[in-house]
Amino acid sequence: MTKNKFPKAPIATKKPKELKIHNDVRIDDYYWLNDRESPEVIDYLNAENAYTKAVMQHTEPFQKVLFEEMKARIKEDDTTVPYKLNGYWYITKYESGKDYPIYVRKKETLDAEEEVMFDCNELAKPHAYFNLGGISISPDNTMAAFSTDTVSRRQYTIQIKNLVTGEIYSDKILNTTGSATWANDNKTLFYARKDDVTLRSHKIFKHILHTDSVADIEVYHETDETFNTFVYKTKSKEYIMIGAASTLSTEYRFLDANNPEGVFKVFQKRTKDLEYNLAHYKDEFYVISNADGATNFKVSKTSVNQTEKVFWQDVIPHRALVLIEDIEIFKDYLVVNERENGLNNIRIMSWKGDEDYYLNFDSEAYTAYIGNNPDFNSNELRYAYNSLTTPSSVIDYNFKSKTFVIKKEQEVLGGAFKKENYESKRVWALSRDGVKIPISMVYKKGMILNGSNPVLQYAYGSYGSTIDPSFSSIRLSLIDRGFIYAICHVRGGEYLGRAWYENGKLLTKKNTFTDFIDCSKFLIEEKYTSNKHLYAYGGSAGGLLMGAVINMNPELYHGVIAAVPFVDVVTTMLDDTIPLTTGEYDEWGNPNEERFYTYMKSYSPYDNVQKKNYPNTLVTTGLHDSQVQYWEPAKWVAKLRELKTDANLLLLHTDMDSGHGGASGRFESLKEVALEYAFLLDLEGVHG
Repeated sequence: MTKNKFPKAPIATKKPKELKIHNDVRIDDYYWLNDRESPEVIDYLNAENAYTKAVMQHTEPFQKVLFEEMKARIKEDDTTVPYKLNGYWYITKYESGKDYPIYVRKKETLDAEEEVMFDCNELAKPHAYFNLGGISISPDNTMAAFSTDTVSRRQYTIQIKNLVTGEIYSDKILNTTGSATWANDNKTLFYARKDDVTLRSHKIFKHILHTDSVADIEVYHETDETFNTFVYKTKSKEYIMIGAASTLSTEYRFLDANNPEGVFKVFQKRTKDLEYNLAHYKDEFYVISNADGATNFKVSKTSVNQTEKVFWQDVIPHRALVLIEDIEIFKDYLVVNERENGLNNIRIMSWKGDEDYYLNFDSEAYTAYIGNNPDFNSNELRYAYNSLTTPSSVIDYNFKSKTFVIKKEQEVLGGAFKKENYESKRVWALSRDGVKIPISMVYKKGMILNGSNPVLQYAYGSYGSTIDPSFSSIRLSLIDRGFIYAICHVRGGEYLGRAWYENGKLLTKKNTFTDFIDCSKFLIEEKYTSNKHLYAYGGSAGGLLMGAVINMNPELYHGVIAAVPFVDVVTTMLDDTIPLTTGEYDEWGNPNEERFYTYMKSYSPYDNVQKKNYPNTLVTTGLHDSQVQYWEPAKWVAKLRELKTDANLLLLHTDMDSGHGGASGRFESLKEVALEYAFLLDLEGVHG
């Protein structure tokens, strides 16, 4: 379809609404889209969907090719590597032609008869969307607390299944986070409930088996609206832990798991900017924290009887260049997940003190992390490894023999993939303030730097979330057609340590945007690509990044994909009834304070749309999204369409059945990817 044959785009009605604070007035013409129940809003979203479908109609055969191609690389009849917990081996299976997992277990040995706990294909049949949130097995192995979400707003219903008889008990607990924790008495269940309006997890309840949930006892109420609360059991199975966390502060309470009627005790009361996590070992708790200026965190220990910070003793002191991300405790070893110069390291330390060493990895664009290790007494560490060119492997490392066993390597079906046909590397772009920004990239061998390569540049850059360079069989559909895939490790993530995050949030948030732009300029200057072939992609907070960069430097990009984008920053952060808002103040700032309002307004994508040319843009969202409400991208598209001065594509696709994570089901989500890839490849003139 040529551009002059495109159907007429929907034009949203303008209904000006005045928004005033700090003696500043904003006029929002599309505020009315903030009403999911309005027929007019639904009609507008449907009109946008119809427009997107019409514009992309000529690519539908290609979308089908892409979908089948991506699906064909995935092993349909697949199983996870079994793990053992409390006498049972647990396995997740996928069967050919089925979208959802099947959860099974075997008693004592892998040769034992298979017990099917949950077949999600059967559970999903009545629903357009389905997600099994969590499974928690009772200590005596006879029951499973499980949770389901059939709307995609992450409001889970907990039920209990008798794994011996197959009966699902009448107990039904609504509006939870999806996780449940058994006390050691096999009848008491702890869980977190969400606020009905904001969806903030704000209360911990105690449920007694075979009772009505209306009688459940509230054991903790988190009244600070910037905190969420959660509950879990330590790996040692000795303590029930209640956690409360904001972006920059945490607090824990603990209770003997054998005494569910007892009173939770505060571990270390919350202090501004004090973050800590806990693991239990024998008579001590091990604490990962940023206490005493430990920006990149340190590991301490303290007695279960004296848990306040004054009693903490350092085990692994703070190091300026090494970020401690996580620890895993075994009976004989402490395992530490560290990051140095952006690269993952796994450190092995014996409790006896006679061993302290690192596992070896030999790439600059890889991901390695501690896997599922629920067995405290195990002599093996399970970890995962992959790189941009190497499919994911699950590996068991034996502490005693120092040997590795690859339990499973991801199969890429179809026969076309050979990792030696691809290259990856890490390069460094110089930002405008003199800081070097790492970029991990992957491409087919034989790439020539002549400025004509299409590049998909991806970043996230918020919450200290690190996007590690990992393998994707789906991504091959772009790379095999000549794309370079580049991950920009911009500030706002934690790729280069905690300071990397601190310099990309609150009043330094614009570093995230300028880092991305400076990476784009580097890729063009070094002739990896040109502005006629450079594409940008980001989702959620990464969608905010997309909105910001095309307001700042739209001329750099031929196309942009913004998935579930957080683009109406000021209005959202001023509305404390919206899920997540109050808990985000430490990340973005509280706009009720004028300095944060002014700074936020200066970059908020929706507030900074101007009359100028914008790149070809595809925006996606979900009607039931609880993370980024659908109206943000809808309003943004409406305003862009009103003001942009170009004839480039502007498409909005709303999944009317799903939320932040997109469609449920293993393969259904690939249709969304096929649409995105067809959008990019069509702009490159590639149709097969």
